[in-house]
Amino acid sequence: MAKLEDMCQCQTSNCGFIYDPERGDKKGKIPKGTSFQDLPDDWKCPCCGVSKKMFRPLAGPGSVAEEKKSA
Repeated sequence: MAKLEDMCQCQTSNCGFIYDPERGDKKGKIPKGTSFQDLPDDWKCPCCGVSKKMFRPLAGPGSVAEEKKSA
């Protein structure tokens, strides 16, 4: 079972698409329950086509919310 922090939602800074592990990605044939970390390395945003590197978690380490807290 995936850890809670691995199941967080991640958002692209390009188009604002949010990858939600609870929903998966129908277009990319990613099943529900797939954590962001478990997405294939070649997975792309279904809206704008950017790579996983362009996504940031919405909460937790590395998220914009955490950066604002420490500022």
